[in-house]
Amino acid sequence: MYKYFLPDEYVKDIFQISPEALKQKGIKGIITDLDNTLVEWDRPEATPEIIEWVRMMQDAGLQVTILSNNNVNRVETFCGPLGTPFICEARKPLAKNFKKALAKMGLQKKEAVMVGDQLMTDILGGNRFGLHTILVVPVASSDGFVTKFNRMIERRIMAKLKRQGLIKWEE
Repeated sequence: MYKYFLPDEYVKDIFQISPEALKQKGIKGIITDLDNTLVEWDRPEATPEIIEWVRMMQDAGLQVTILSNNNVNRVETFCGPLGTPFICEARKPLAKNFKKALAKMGLQKKEAVMVGDQLMTDILGGNRFGLHTILVVPVASSDGFVTKFNRMIERRIMAKLKRQGLIKWEE
């Protein structure tokens, strides 16, 4: 069961994810979480660095779709200026909207990657759906109420994975 919580990769932030590395793996599309993955959960708009990262991915021929459990106002406010497709109120880790994101991009599972900061939603959902998963360190040290609860569970799961020797990175 714990294998579903184990990401394929772990990076400090999304800026360590390069289009060249993704393309070498046959990746053509990125499904990414929004809150605490791209920007802080309480920052309404994309930073210039995030805008540049998204454009760099797109210029390299990679599609980017945002998959968020947050509401339409939050996600639309962020994605609108970027012109990035999105799915809000996704109910991750359920598979329905991972499938919808792939359909929007016209890609197969093996051609997409899921990037997120939470084991309980992003990594679990991506792994169960059969995507390559990349866990990033949350960009903010604070979280919303539900996420705080998830983080408590995640710490226990991470400790178990570490004890089993499945985690090969340092925190």
